[in-house]
Amino acid sequence: MNSPLSEYGWHSALDTAFARYAAEGLVPARIARVYGDRCTAATPHGLVTASIAPLSSSDPLKWVCTGDWAALEPGGDPALVRALLPRANAVVRNTSTRRSEGQVLAVNVDHVVIAVSLAAELDLGRVERFLALAWESGAQPLVVLTKCDLVADPDLAHLRADTEAAAPGVQVLAVSAHTGAGLDVLTAIVSGGTCVLLGQSGAGKSTLANALLGTRKQQVRAIRDADGKGRHTTTTRDLLPLPGGGALIDTPGLRGVGMWDAESGVSQVFAEIAELARGCRFHDCAHKAEPGCAVLDALADGTLTHRRWESYRKLLRENAWIAARGDARLRAEQRREWKRRSALGRASAEAKRGRAAR
Repeated sequence: MNSPLSEYGWHSALDTAFARYAAEGLVPARIARVYGDRCTAATPHGLVTASIAPLSSSDPLKWVCTGDWAALEPGGDPALVRALLPRANAVVRNTSTRRSEGQVLAVNVDHVVIAVSLAAELDLGRVERFLALAWESGAQPLVVLTKCDLVADPDLAHLRADTEAAAPGVQVLAVSAHTGAGLDVLTAIVSGGTCVLLGQSGAGKSTLANALLGTRKQQVRAIRDADGKGRHTTTTRDLLPLPGGGALIDTPGLRGVGMWDAESGVSQVFAEIAELARGCRFHDCAHKAEPGCAVLDALADGTLTHRRWESYRKLLRENAWIAARGDARLRAEQRREWKRRSALGRASAEAKRGRAAR
């Protein structure tokens, strides 16, 4: 169907997925913002407030998220979100809490736009970290070097080359919301689909969002001169329709970008290391001191930089550690559930014995 939701990214494949809900009289919607147990949802009849309480879950990965396609029961005050359509993908990071939990940042996206400010020193390790999350989601990453008008052309060329070396297979754009440089290319790439903006606070995401939207919809604050950082301008994840079709999800600045089951994403960011490893003499080479190690040879002759090798090892270690913590947490929760059921069983047995004695 030619849905009024097309401006929010509705496409023909969703017709089939929604058919069963349409038969129940439910209305298609896309989650535009989540706050507490309610959300703002885009429907064929406009934006509405809806309750997400019917879909409450103890698993954070199943929580309703900006970008979800939903089946809405209209007419109430508020309306009710009754079901979510299957997600095409999800961008997930590990939370900064002591518990090992995944946090879904956005779902059903075509492009993950990683905003990197050139007003601060370029941190390639952080770029690689964002790229691992993006690749793991299944969406196409895109690195945008913002505020390029603040950098002289020769320096910009070097910064872009360094970023491209850290982002194999990923397009790197230099843009300026102030001068308009690069915005036409970026607009052409993201129009028609759904993109999510990720980056640190002060990376210029809200300014970039306003440039893509063609209007000042997102609040912008000045960054600190001392370190090029800023306060969080965006405090919620908002889905907004783009003038050329499709939608943009703006997100708050991320201080921490923890790995969450992102081994394949890390491998894709560092694809050249896996290619080098295939040339090692031993198939189980640990790349430490083994003879005939192609990785060590590449480090020795400069083909592979030590910075990139250490970044790769750091992300793999972190991902493995988070996975181990997650397994331990799951086992602990299972033990608690078994103990709870055992206690209920004992209480039931004792009650039966008490009734029999009477």
